[in-house]
Amino acid sequence: MMVIGVNGSPRMQWNTGMLLDKALAGAVSQGAEVERVDLYHLQFKGCVSCFYCKRKDKEHGTCAMHDELSPVLEKMKAADAIIFASPIYFMNITSGMSACLERFLFSNYLYRVNNPSALKRMIPTGFIYDMNLTEKQAGEWGIRDNLIFYQRTLERILGMKPEKLYVYDTYQFDDYSKYEASVFSEPEKRLSKERQFPLDCQRAFEMGQMLAAKTEKSDK
Repeated sequence: MMVIGVNGSPRMQWNTGMLLDKALAGAVSQGAEVERVDLYHLQFKGCVSCFYCKRKDKEHGTCAMHDELSPVLEKMKAADAIIFASPIYFMNITSGMSACLERFLFSNYLYRVNNPSALKRMIPTGFIYDMNLTEKQAGEWGIRDNLIFYQRTLERILGMKPEKLYVYDTYQFDDYSKYEASVFSEPEKRLSKERQFPLDCQRAFEMGQMLAAKTEKSDK
């Protein structure tokens, strides 16, 4: 059982990376092998709309671009489960995660009414989102609505609704005094980091466990 974790944050060991590592640890606790991919270590582009993946004389599900993301796409297609993790930048997932999902999902999407997926099996997925907004602020800005497209597309192409974890009010800096961040209350941020973030890490661990369990059931 292989679970791939895709980190869409350029800050490899900060909130998103820590949450993803907890989710992968949860999968390991259920007997899974895991691999973490840090997208911002790779050189790649988003989809260039060449439509190679739609050609009738080519193998569907294959992206024609060849770069450092290409082997990752193949690993994702072969995985038993995938966990995507991204911070929220300007009210949506990062550009790196968006480019990755463009390449992965569009190449495996077919322009046909019945069975629009080039994949021949279902793949359980999870999505971890973390942001410095509070849950109330995220609701006011419609963050969850912004994220629906990729969630629905994952379900349509990979055959299962993704598990979702929203993590709010994260701690952004090592030292708030060094940055202009007066719209935030550093003491309140620190309190959230100390009290809430460990609970969010536990929820991420449980997501990993759940996805590994889904994988076992889909194999039977």
